[in-house]
Amino acid sequence: MSFLTAEWNDLVLINYEINPQILEKHIPKGTELDLWNGKCYISLIGFMFENVKILGLKIPFHINFEEVNLRFYVKRFEDGQWKRGVVFIKEIVPKNAITIVANTLYKEQYQTLKMRHSRTENETSKSFQYEWKKDGNWNSITMTTTKNAIPIEENSEAEFITEHYFGYTKYNESTTIEYEVTHPRWQQLQVLDYKIDVDFESIYGKDFTFLQDLKPTSTFLALGSKITIEGKKMIK
Repeated sequence: MSFLTAEWNDLVLINYEINPQILEKHIPKGTELDLWNGKCYISLIGFMFENVKILGLKIPFHINFEEVNLRFYVKRFEDGQWKRGVVFIKEIVPKNAITIVANTLYKEQYQTLKMRHSRTENETSKSFQYEWKKDGNWNSITMTTTKNAIPIEENSEAEFITEHYFGYTKYNESTTIEYEVTHPRWQQLQVLDYKIDVDFESIYGKDFTFLQDLKPTSTFLALGSKITIEGKKMIK
């Protein structure tokens, strides 16, 4: 049985090309940075975590909630093939229990903050907004898109961003936690407009202050799907 089943829906993806040296201290042992066309990416992502079940059970008040995370991309060579995965700098959710479980069992970097979201549409477009409150101030990412879903093309940047199926966390300097995430290939909505109102230094620390003034390399909205998160494996 999967450790967790859920749906990840309406993923706002904001992607930046950055200097890979910035991420060196965050890379778990046994993995290396996964580049696309020689470029190192970090992504700010907001989405809805819905219909959540842990070991097949719904936990009251923890079934539907927002998440915003900052992540980068790694790969690990095992049994003659590359496993492509992500490492999270921080994951923000509004539920304490999610933070406690994820940080304790998976050594993730979850933080609990007050959050809210909106998803609206009119005759010509859809709008998505994810907000989180830190030090009395609301941070937000907002995206307006077309209404018609289109495929994520093979060998595209969007495919690179979405097609990573493992999570890696640094348990300590010599041990890494690996877990598998499963989901089908996603579709996307074309972005018409977006807005980022985030205090990167306050949320993510001085190492990521530079994102405040960095223009995203790309943005898109992935519709999402059902997902599973499998049990963890310790790698030494």
